[in-house]
Amino acid sequence: MSSIMKSSAMVQDEIDFLASSKFESFDELVQSVRTFYYKKGYGISIRNSTKDKHVTLQCDRSGCSRDIQTNGDNKKKKSRTSRLTDCPFRIIGKKGSHGPWVFKIKDLRHNHEPSTDMSKHPLFCRLPPDSVQSVKDMTLAGIPPREILSTLRQQTPNLPAVSRTIYNLKAKIRKDNLRNKSMVSSLFEELEKSGFSYDILRNSKGHITNLFIAHPLSVKLAKVFPNIFVMDCTYKTNKYDMTFLDIIGVSCFNTSFYSGFAFLEKEDEESYIWVLSAFRKILGQEIYPFLIMSNMDVALMKAIKHAFSTVTNLLCVWHIEQDVMANCKKYFVQDEEFDMFISSWNNVVCSTTESSFEKNWGEFELLYKDDAFEYIRNIWLPWKEKFVSAWTEKHLHFGNRSSSRAKDAHAKLIMYLEGPTGDFQGVRENICLAIEHEFSMIKWKLASNEMQIPHEINIPLFGELKSYVSEFALKEIYKQYQKTEGSTTPCTGHFMATMGLPCAHKIKHSHGSTLPLELIHPHWRVDTLSLNSECGSHNDGDDGFIKLLNELYSKYQSWPQNKREYAILTISKLINQSDAYS
Repeated sequence: MSSIMKSSAMVQDEIDFLASSKFESFDELVQSVRTFYYKKGYGISIRNSTKDKHVTLQCDRSGCSRDIQTNGDNKKKKSRTSRLTDCPFRIIGKKGSHGPWVFKIKDLRHNHEPSTDMSKHPLFCRLPPDSVQSVKDMTLAGIPPREILSTLRQQTPNLPAVSRTIYNLKAKIRKDNLRNKSMVSSLFEELEKSGFSYDILRNSKGHITNLFIAHPLSVKLAKVFPNIFVMDCTYKTNKYDMTFLDIIGVSCFNTSFYSGFAFLEKEDEESYIWVLSAFRKILGQEIYPFLIMSNMDVALMKAIKHAFSTVTNLLCVWHIEQDVMANCKKYFVQDEEFDMFISSWNNVVCSTTESSFEKNWGEFELLYKDDAFEYIRNIWLPWKEKFVSAWTEKHLHFGNRSSSRAKDAHAKLIMYLEGPTGDFQGVRENICLAIEHEFSMIKWKLASNEMQIPHEINIPLFGELKSYVSEFALKEIYKQYQKTEGSTTPCTGHFMATMGLPCAHKIKHSHGSTLPLELIHPHWRVDTLSLNSECGSHNDGDDGFIKLLNELYSKYQSWPQNKREYAILTISKLINQSDAYS
């Protein structure tokens, strides 16, 4: 490529500058040369250097681009651009034995025109030291790159940085944090230092195929609220394209919290068993959930049965409805007919008793004995006990009949994650931010619950419950109380069985007297709850005792009404006798 000629006056100006310039330090030399050539439209970079001896400076368009091919049979080249032109410009700076740094000219030619806008040169997009520190601080706070750049531009309106500047700086910060260690070894070191519970599975080549991690705050919350968990997978959260399994817990305030995470190479039964066994280990042998909510992933369902043999596994009704709509709509010409089909199917799903299910299913079969009906009968009917109300309303699920809270948790987590470009290290850091935020919110609600009581709850009926039961549970009881003002339908027992709270019939039978705490499931209690201790458990400190209470309560829920009242009366007498003796 022929050189682009420069005027003799311009060349002489460069020669005079280089011949007359002397510098006391390396940094002063480099900065001066860059400033000089910046005004001429050229960027200068360091080609090589030896400390306190010499430095070779070149045009930042020196060098040649490399063809990078993707893996695979086709060896398809990526679509790339390059600013490099193999520019020959070179100057050398040398430090005298006892004197300042001086220049030696090697080649002042450029094979390209000078730039009219220097913002295209990476060197001039670099941030000043104070801005670099701001990027580090905001990165630790989980602020995404686009918001970091907007903040910096508000502070410095003419800042030459672009989005790529922030991404490159974040990559450099992460590389510096590794301290010449591999990404994996640094990750495990950070997990150990942060108190994470984790487990890994490698293949025969030593590559990580499964990774399970649980933040110490997640473990604490999972042990405090171990009754129900929602499990669901999400994707595009890391650059390894591994499935991300999220295990979500439910607090006494009906809010979600992250209990554990897993990266899975495959979504098969073996992988799920491995993850759930790791999760089972952090819960401890004495803690056993009541219920796990999931999608109709047969491999996951089998793994749940294997790891938690006595736990009830229900299926998400929302996902079932979406599946039916996606696979059955093609069998209907008119939308009105399809809407009626979905309405009839929902009647089947919402059947409150087994007899009503048989009736609704029979009607459904008579109306739609076609391909759409066959699809539902073959795919979903075998699992009816896991999603039809007649069976699910016998289980203590605290109002959770779908995995929607997992989707909400995914959405919140995505705000912290960097999408499909994040490595394990970056994902771990952002997971920490999300978990710490959720833990702080639950802790704040706990403190607020002791001080703030909803106005509608300030009635004698709630005298024994105020400050002892979560605000969410109190409001649910109040909704049942409002139903007592009119005529009530026969009691099905579903509300008490599924929520662990007194229903409208129980409240009406109390004849306006104060509701006893014994009617409230321990899950909703806040007076025995502590998030400040190291173990993160209830104040009684005995997880086995909590498990026993939960088991007794489950048995209590299955008793007939007269037996329940007799039990409460007997326990009250025993407590009164104990107080008298004391």
